[in-house]
Amino acid sequence: MDTNTTSKSAYKLNDKKIENAWAMFDWANSAYALVITTAVFPIYFTIVTEEQFTFLGMQFKNDELLSFTISAAYLIIALTLPLLSGIADYGGKRMAYMKFFTWMGALGCMSLFFFTGMENLVFGLIGFMLAVIGFAGGQIFYNSFLPLIVTPEHYDRVSAKGFSMGYFGSVILLVVILAMIKLHSSLGFENELGAMKIGFIMVGVWWIGFAQLPFRRLPQHEGKIAEGNIVLKGFQEFKNVFAEIKTQKYTKLFLASFFCYIAAVQTVIAMASVFAKKELNFETGELIQLLLLLQLIGALGAFLFSKLSKLAGNKLSLMVIILIWTLVIIASYFTYSKGQYYGIAMVVGLVMGGVQSMSRSTYSKLIPATEENSSSYFSFFDVVEKFSISLGLFTFGYVSGIANMRTAILSLIAFLVVSVILLAMVKVEKS
Repeated sequence: MDTNTTSKSAYKLNDKKIENAWAMFDWANSAYALVITTAVFPIYFTIVTEEQFTFLGMQFKNDELLSFTISAAYLIIALTLPLLSGIADYGGKRMAYMKFFTWMGALGCMSLFFFTGMENLVFGLIGFMLAVIGFAGGQIFYNSFLPLIVTPEHYDRVSAKGFSMGYFGSVILLVVILAMIKLHSSLGFENELGAMKIGFIMVGVWWIGFAQLPFRRLPQHEGKIAEGNIVLKGFQEFKNVFAEIKTQKYTKLFLASFFCYIAAVQTVIAMASVFAKKELNFETGELIQLLLLLQLIGALGAFLFSKLSKLAGNKLSLMVIILIWTLVIIASYFTYSKGQYYGIAMVVGLVMGGVQSMSRSTYSKLIPATEENSSSYFSFFDVVEKFSISLGLFTFGYVSGIANMRTAILSLIAFLVVSVILLAMVKVEKS
């Protein structure tokens, strides 16, 4: 069947209002990333569940099951998003899918209010997985807007702006939730858990509420309008982009390197609070205060590495970041005091924003800057990331189950070593 291509939306590239609206989506959904993935829910989960238990006929540690659950959620999104993003490009529904996953994630967060412990463990795991899938799904369509709203020389700056907005926005909400936990008695909560549960509701409301600005201001892209079977058309669109990537030497090498280092990075971020709680006996309030400081430093790190990339290029910036992450993992293995962990967390904050921002902008420089298939290119990028995170978390959960959390953390170094070797062969043009 023949296809038509609609005219491009009437909007101006490098428009500050559109840039800010795009960055506001990071402000909206980063509350989930901090509160649900990193700070509050992992602590809540380890408190309301038993240390070891039988689930689906198998024995699990609670940190092991949490790791496997996140791994499964990312595997699901990795398997389904290639098709969905191809449809988004071919059917002109990029914004529609962005809204769908945002609502899914926000409602998943709010459903965690009803998760109380072992008696409804399955309900809690499903709600958590929906939140993970909603976040990951919305992120791919959000990322795909970057080449549509700014020219390549602004990728680093605008990408860093998005991450920084996300850090500051999530910190504001986490401060409020921390105050609720600290003052739970004065606010009428029976215990800290009651305040945490209200926090899950607040994350969902924050997420969907602030997402309304990008929903209204970002280009209402229509792309290619396909006739016939839209599912097959979308799948074909993704296959076409995959075929193009196979011919791009440096894009392939970068994606292979990205696969390796992001597996280690995202696993450390996801399991950091559980490690601090179980291995170093951090109290809930102490841990959230630490994560707040980490977020603020993360915002600074995103901008610092954006500046470094202008001076030395994206490749060197990423190699420095990977080296620092390697040292962080080694130091974590030998850490036995809260003071030492505070120091490590400060370093993590510095490179956490840098690795995410640099990865997104580097990939933007390696792919063709075309409007028609940007979703499918970023779909491939995000699918690589989701498979990577799934493997990293599965590795962590498996090693933790047969050994302990310290050994699980140390095992992630293998991913980083391979990533540096691959990245050394990549050529990236300086901005």
